[in-house]
Amino acid sequence: MATRLRRLTPRRSPPKLLFFALLMLAPVCVIGIYNYGQKISYFFRPLWDKPPLPFRRLPHYYAENVSVEHLCRLHNWSIRSQPRRIFDNIIFSNELDLLEIRWHELNPYVSKFVIMESNTTFTGIGKPLFFASNRARFAFAEEKIVYGVFPGRIASPGSLKDPFVLESLQRGAMNGLLHSAGISNGDLVIMSDTDEVPSPHTLKLLQWCDGVPPILHLELKHYMYSFEFPVDYSSWRATVQIYTPQTRYRHSRQSDVIFSDAGWHCSFCFRSLEEFTLKMTGYSHADRVKRKAFLNYSRIQRIICRGDDLFDMLPEEYSFKEMIKKMGSIARSDSAVHLPSYLIQNADRFRFLLPGGCKRNIVQLK
Repeated sequence: MATRLRRLTPRRSPPKLLFFALLMLAPVCVIGIYNYGQKISYFFRPLWDKPPLPFRRLPHYYAENVSVEHLCRLHNWSIRSQPRRIFDNIIFSNELDLLEIRWHELNPYVSKFVIMESNTTFTGIGKPLFFASNRARFAFAEEKIVYGVFPGRIASPGSLKDPFVLESLQRGAMNGLLHSAGISNGDLVIMSDTDEVPSPHTLKLLQWCDGVPPILHLELKHYMYSFEFPVDYSSWRATVQIYTPQTRYRHSRQSDVIFSDAGWHCSFCFRSLEEFTLKMTGYSHADRVKRKAFLNYSRIQRIICRGDDLFDMLPEEYSFKEMIKKMGSIARSDSAVHLPSYLIQNADRFRFLLPGGCKRNIVQLK
């Protein structure tokens, strides 16, 4: 017959070569996700995360030799008959150089410097009480200092305790220390980290003007490693608040109002490589240290001078456009204009914070 039933051939099983390829690929994928999972997650952040609601931005007017009364009027505020007291409230780890700059810069306007440190990092690593052992360095402000020690918790090896819990407890303990400093209703309180420094003219304006919002976030110009590497104006966590009995120390969003161009935020601005590694392993984002090689001094020094990312991370952005814009090294700036005056007056001592000063000491100077 011309047409015969063809013999049905059985379906072939996948070639052994493909099976072994998949077998080899699986562990490679697992290792890749383990090593680069955070980077993959950050790359796709615009798809799985939404940006917070935008702040309502208040314009900031300032120029030298302009009276505070005129500046108050420009902000639609009124002049007070006497200035408010200001309480500068910070948690301290090991940022001795920035603390010196901060307190000298703010000293003419601050009534009390309220500072708390712990004998452990947020991750439970034991550390010296750096402020206590260097207190003589801050003798110029001794009469204003209100100091407290938070008893930390040493983490056991392999412990997976959340460092944000210990950080939250320490920030909560600031409420009692602030109360003991003698703060009263109507005083101004600064809530920020040591490296988030309001400009002096911002404080002068806020203490002399009536009509200021009760909780005002501060937009700070963000720098990385030194004032040679300006990043952007994304720093917003610092606040100035008019104190009430309901005021609580927080380092998170507390209002929808932000005051433009109100100071400086200098992240990882340390004199020594030893200080870098203490923060990298001790702060709440220590999980970003994926490999021991991240703590290598030569690597850290190279990254500082290039303006690269210490943790080899992608920019934390909510759109692909902004992420791509910020990829790569931070562009250097040769400008040392509009920086803290105490820093410029003592440029020889703080050369590592200025353009051209990226080389660091290995160990922290005692």
